[in-house]
Amino acid sequence: MEKNDVFVPYYRDVGVLLQRGVKLSQILQFWGGDERGNSYVDSRDFPYSVPIGTQTLHAAGAAYAIKYHQEKQAVVSICGDGATSEGDFYEAMNVAGVWKLPVVFVICNNQWAISVPRHQQTATHTLAQKSIAAGFGGEQVDGNDIIAVQYRTAEALKQAREHGEPRLLEMICYRQHDHTTADDASRYEPKESRAAEWKKEPVIRLKHYLEQLNAWTEKQEEALLAACAEEVDQAVQTYLHQPPQLLTSMFDYLYAQLPQAYLEQRELLNEMETTHG
Repeated sequence: MEKNDVFVPYYRDVGVLLQRGVKLSQILQFWGGDERGNSYVDSRDFPYSVPIGTQTLHAAGAAYAIKYHQEKQAVVSICGDGATSEGDFYEAMNVAGVWKLPVVFVICNNQWAISVPRHQQTATHTLAQKSIAAGFGGEQVDGNDIIAVQYRTAEALKQAREHGEPRLLEMICYRQHDHTTADDASRYEPKESRAAEWKKEPVIRLKHYLEQLNAWTEKQEEALLAACAEEVDQAVQTYLHQPPQLLTSMFDYLYAQLPQAYLEQRELLNEMETTHG
């Protein structure tokens, strides 16, 4: 993606946001319940979308704005395989096809939507072919091959920018852990499935590939891991020492212009906070 492109994330897109320049301390701040961490300075990217699938509609809207202003930009939105069962996903795909919007929809198909396997999500052979009904192209990509992901995404973005063509990319990968800390995937996931998929793990594959090219060494890896650990420690300290949010900040992220009733509520809360602490 280029700097002027627009990224519309959902809640698992931490890695992309880091790549797009969002500070790790901001991400920790947001997930600590502080909305100030969701405000990206000098960025065209959207804040997190937590409801499943709604970000695809936001992406279509951003792409429509780009087309309206005749700008050479593209929009990227990522969702999981479970989100393709949501109506929002189909609405966004449909309008992108009808209006020829410069948007790339990416499905991270890790085979599980919590405990629901992919074959129970849809009767189609692939998720990529869902773009056919919307009138534009879709393809499957080995999501565990970092080079393939970068290449096919770059090609899709080029078509979106230069020709205003939407695209659907289904990244085939596998969830290597429980859905959440409250989940126990061993209750429904065959043990042999995860064991087999670990052999395709993308970071390990890239490491082996670079080693074969004599482009990566254990010494470099040790230095990188040490630098990452230091960066994480610094981000944690920055997050922990942020000044606390005012209680009235709950009104700051709802409307561009607050309705009168909310203005009165904020004023009352401010008086209570000032008086009673």
